[in-house]
Amino acid sequence: MIKILRVDHRLLHGQVAFSWTGYLGANCILIASDTAVLDDLRKTTLKLAKPQSCKLIIKSVEESIEALNQGKADKYELFVVVENIQDAYRLGKAVDRIKNINIGNVKPHDGSHVCKLNHSVNLTDREEEMLRELKSEGKEIDFRSVPSDGARKL
Repeated sequence: MIKILRVDHRLLHGQVAFSWTGYLGANCILIASDTAVLDDLRKTTLKLAKPQSCKLIIKSVEESIEALNQGKADKYELFVVVENIQDAYRLGKAVDRIKNINIGNVKPHDGSHVCKLNHSVNLTDREEEMLRELKSEGKEIDFRSVPSDGARKL
């Protein structure tokens, strides 16, 4: 079961590894990243950051879409993490069973501005459009860094 899809440019770190997995009751973390999957050093550090009680899978975005649509992760309480809005959009559009998207931390990038709903999130106008489109398709989108923050819905 896919518990939530989270956007966090840091991917896996203390906040994600412990706060979110515990809150969600996740026993598996899927990192869907076209860059991390090709970087052996980064994969090693991500593996070190995971809770012992969780399985960690690192795949490209396309491999993640394929695996999720084929039900390969159905036996897990799955927490999916991506590093940017574009990857969340790709997954959200391609995987019907993703119902909840959490926008946690998005660093400043070209053309971005601080989001009104969370100061840890920087979005371009196009990224805001992508999120509104996902919402119009029935995805629930909230902005919060940690589970104890009040969820601010799009």
